Amino acid sequence: MNSFFSLPFHQPTVIFTLVLLLILAAPVVFRRLKIPDVVGLILAGVAVGPYGFNLLERDASFQIFGQVGILYLMFLAAVEIDMYHFKKNLRQGLAFGLLTFIVPAVLGMVAAHYAFGAGLTTCLLLASMYSSHTLISYPVVSRFGLQNGRGVILAVSATIVAVLLALITLASVVKLQATGKFEVSDILMLLLYTAGYALIVGFTFPRFTRFVFRKISDAVAQYIFILAMVFVGALLAQLIGLESILGAFYVGLVLNRLIPGRSSLMHHIKFVGNAIFIPYFLIGVGMLINVHVIFRGWSVAWVAANMIIVALVSKWISAWLAQKAFRLTSTDRRMMFGLTSGKAAATIAATMLGYQYGIINEDIMNGAVLMILACCLVASVITERTAIRMRIELTAAEMESTGVESPEFARQIVAVSNPITAEGLMRLAVFMRSPKNTEPITALFVRNSDDPKSLRAGRFSLRTAAQAAQEMGVVAVEEERFDLNVVSGLTNMIRQTHATDIVIGFHRKANIVDSFFGQMTDTLLKETLKMVIMSRCFIPISTVRRIVVVAGAKAQYETGFHDWVARVGNLAQQLACKVIFIVSAETSTYIEDIISTDGYSIRRIYQEMTEWDDFILLSGKVGPEDLLVIVGARKGSISYSAAQEEIPEFLSKNFASHNLMVVYPEQFNG
Repeated sequence: MNSFFSLPFHQPTVIFTLVLLLILAAPVVFRRLKIPDVVGLILAGVAVGPYGFNLLERDASFQIFGQVGILYLMFLAAVEIDMYHFKKNLRQGLAFGLLTFIVPAVLGMVAAHYAFGAGLTTCLLLASMYSSHTLISYPVVSRFGLQNGRGVILAVSATIVAVLLALITLASVVKLQATGKFEVSDILMLLLYTAGYALIVGFTFPRFTRFVFRKISDAVAQYIFILAMVFVGALLAQLIGLESILGAFYVGLVLNRLIPGRSSLMHHIKFVGNAIFIPYFLIGVGMLINVHVIFRGWSVAWVAANMIIVALVSKWISAWLAQKAFRLTSTDRRMMFGLTSGKAAATIAATMLGYQYGIINEDIMNGAVLMILACCLVASVITERTAIRMRIELTAAEMESTGVESPEFARQIVAVSNPITAEGLMRLAVFMRSPKNTEPITALFVRNSDDPKSLRAGRFSLRTAAQAAQEMGVVAVEEERFDLNVVSGLTNMIRQTHATDIVIGFHRKANIVDSFFGQMTDTLLKETLKMVIMSRCFIPISTVRRIVVVAGAKAQYETGFHDWVARVGNLAQQLACKVIFIVSAETSTYIEDIISTDGYSIRRIYQEMTEWDDFILLSGKVGPEDLLVIVGARKGSISYSAAQEEIPEFLSKNFASHNLMVVYPEQFNG
């Protein structure tokens, strides 16, 4: 019994229980003191660690979970970025990376030489410590939903450059200390390996993941697979001499498009990371810090104060220079400073290696540890305060652009009866919604008999569809309706819920004389003037690579024109895929105006189509991994033409095995 409660605790159950209590209680306690959650967890680690009350020692569990946590943090930072914004700001991000490496490195070398009388190797080592940074305060950004802010994207992009150059500097210093000479060939070889790594991972990982996702739909299996890919990428990075955090970050970038922001997979990734792995890492960082060293003498205090000032001032100067060069706001500058001033993984590695090889003495090692603590505290406080300010500014801008009244959002009905297609239809409907839409979505099963087999299939379809919506953070209402026929049940539900969109699966031809869309669909289009969306996907919607949209001339004059463009914009933005609009020159102008005005961040190109025969010529470019979207028109509408009568037959002959969506926009304020 005595050994069970002896300090520090060694019993696994006690250790894990105490860590869970810290993860639960620390944010609550420190939040009352207006201290950010990230800082609270680090300070909690200081308190329970070997340099605090010695309740826990930094054993193998903290080393393992800590390593998992930092890899998870870097992966999450990459996978949450909107790739459209990332590519748009990539050049400036890489330039800021050079800036936030060079300025701290130069200032650090000068300060080390004049303040400590350090030699070349020590100055270079300290330069790598000052210039590297860890996105330790990124969870704050994620919590406020600011991951696509310009300052955030520049800071995250800069991480690639700053950490890579800092690690190259560190490797060069260690090699110089160990062998007494510097080999340029080693650096060139590392860069060659890095380029090969980027090409291999960038080419194989997305394709293999897309293949697996098509074969495996189980949420747990997909999550485990993604986690495995992250660690394989991190391990490969280590094998070529890079830091594993760079590998995890790069895997997040290449898999970004396969993990939509509103998908259940993204929900699982964020939940597990924020609940266990990242807090474990932050507590582990705190356990490394020995605050007692500051009282050992003035020398440690002087070294620590010098290092803290140089580290923070140099990162602030870098952010200020970037703000002036890229014409950013002061809020963006503070966000960039907050994210790039935190230090953990690479700095800790440099400190340990430097002391091991005798490059730095004990005073500098202790000063570096205190610098890590101070930088983590400053980074977290600055990031949280800036995030609050940025969120207020964004909300005010949104209110000003949309008006005080909330805009009318889509109220969707998803008609289901087949358990195989129910989940896919619901996910498609959710992806087409605005992320700000708080309206519930209706999953509807219409029956006109008491056939047990049909009843079981329909009710199971309802549960499957509702569960898919809930996993994606959308409230789903399950409705089972007994009516004369499916069309009658749908139209009655439309009136009851004031629905704007009806999403249904594609009709399956019953015999050779049956039409491509089916009698039920034809009747539905006559009975309601609301937007009707028919879909058939042979692959998971999240694995679609391109969306090809075809709309006839004068489509812009239809009542529901803006709505269907918005649905396509939301879908493409969630899937981070390119959209090819095959439309007339006049229609493309109206589409571009909506996309720009509403702020859809999507990659798009336009191909001119003067008549429907042009689409037949262009259709050969639609591949099995694309989603073909046909914008139809009801008879008598402005954009209707006789040529559209041939579309169902053409689709039946040429796109029987393609992913297809046919949209009939709302007519005459249906």
